[in-house]
Amino acid sequence: MKKIRILWTDDEIDLLRGHIIFLEEKGYDVTTAYNGDDAIELVKSHHFDIIFLDENMPGKTGLETLDVIKALKPNVPVVMITKSEEEDIMDQAIGSKMADYLIKPVNPKQILLSIKKNVDQRALVTRKTTSAYQAEFAKIGMRLNERLNFDEWKDIYRKLVFWELELSESEDSAMDQILQMQKSEANKAFARFIKSEYLDWFKKDNVERPMLSPDLFRQRIFPILDKGEKVFVLVIDNLRYDQFRVLNSVMSQYFLSEEDLYFSILPTATMYARNAIFSGLMPGEIAKIHPELWEDDDNEGNKNRHERELMQAQLTRYGRKEKLFFEKISNLRSGKKLIDNLGNILKNDLSVMVFNFVDMISHARTEMDMIKELAGDEKAYRSLTLSWFNNSSLLELMKGLAENNVKVVLTTDHGTIRVDNALKVIGDRETNTNLRYKIGRNLNYNAKHVFEVTNPEKAHLPGRNVSSSFIFAMNGDFFAYPNNYNHYVQYYRDTFQHGGISLEEMIIPFIVMTPKR
Repeated sequence: MKKIRILWTDDEIDLLRGHIIFLEEKGYDVTTAYNGDDAIELVKSHHFDIIFLDENMPGKTGLETLDVIKALKPNVPVVMITKSEEEDIMDQAIGSKMADYLIKPVNPKQILLSIKKNVDQRALVTRKTTSAYQAEFAKIGMRLNERLNFDEWKDIYRKLVFWELELSESEDSAMDQILQMQKSEANKAFARFIKSEYLDWFKKDNVERPMLSPDLFRQRIFPILDKGEKVFVLVIDNLRYDQFRVLNSVMSQYFLSEEDLYFSILPTATMYARNAIFSGLMPGEIAKIHPELWEDDDNEGNKNRHERELMQAQLTRYGRKEKLFFEKISNLRSGKKLIDNLGNILKNDLSVMVFNFVDMISHARTEMDMIKELAGDEKAYRSLTLSWFNNSSLLELMKGLAENNVKVVLTTDHGTIRVDNALKVIGDRETNTNLRYKIGRNLNYNAKHVFEVTNPEKAHLPGRNVSSSFIFAMNGDFFAYPNNYNHYVQYYRDTFQHGGISLEEMIIPFIVMTPKR
């Protein structure tokens, strides 16, 4: 194994011989220098994994030397060692992007800890994370064989996302593959759970059901309004829990978050789940009570054009008098316009905003090779989402809301899953086009591989006619027609889709965010 190379610069380096011997006995290769100029020359001609730099030296000071070294080798961690505890010295060193800051006299253990923290950290984190997940792997596996309720499934999904994010930061690709296999097993067990329990959630005498899409405003948002607080509801279309956790690394600078998870209804598709959120009704009830506000499943581009009216109808149905602001953001220009008008928006009691960008990333990954290359796997997909957020009008909006001390409820309508296995299905020309669910007459499919709802009314879904039925793909499956089958499968395999049954699509975030101010 390659030795870690250390450069230690101090005008009193001879007095540190004991420290250097200690490090060499630990297997480190230590080079020394007496002043900043010598250190700079060594950095020009040699590679070092970490540099220790005395702040108070004759000639160039440690801070002056640090500036030159950072210009030469910006990625090499530099640790400043000084006798001074003055705050301005610390501020200058931190501002110069030094890796650590030690106060003399230092002992060998401090030096060793700094090396491990700045050089060995990734390997140490990988070993610790791998060991911890190995212990957790068996526990999760045993729980997947139990009969779990919906709260326990939320707990399982939280654990899987936690380990997915932890392992994505490690260097052990083998453990990451094992986790993906366990996620696949979990999705199979979850699909069995949904097939067994989902329709029972809608029986009149069943009070034991999770919070579902139509419950959000009544159960969670109206109670906040009842306390006299203004609420800003932010719906990011197609946002998975793991994506939220990544975005929250930025939002946590401005907000304290109270996390919860809830269940999207089936189909886990925008026209069903999001209309259910804003109406407070299941899709079948929307079609009966507000037929003028319900569009046909394949009416592309218009499936959610009545969300404002559905939201207002829900407020009216519950006798609520809050002043409502409602807007959908789907491009940069409208996002910037929104921020400019934030003061007027915040005069409303309830503000509701839909951001469609994550869903657009998902679709672009299917249609554009460049985006597919950028988001080649789950980790890269999360990274692309974070990159969008860091440069988006949404982040500026969040900062503005925090500055105005506005409570934010952040949620989504459904998640998405990366599909890898095609299932043949045959339907007539009126069958819808979604890859994760189908609605139609005389559908031909293998019933073992799907969740079938032959009577849509039991799932509170509108049927096109008396013989309509729904089928839902599970796990990583997607539906393909026999015509031009191979081309179709090749085009859609390894794309992110939604509409069916999986942990990623159905168990989604509901976050109450309070400004840190």
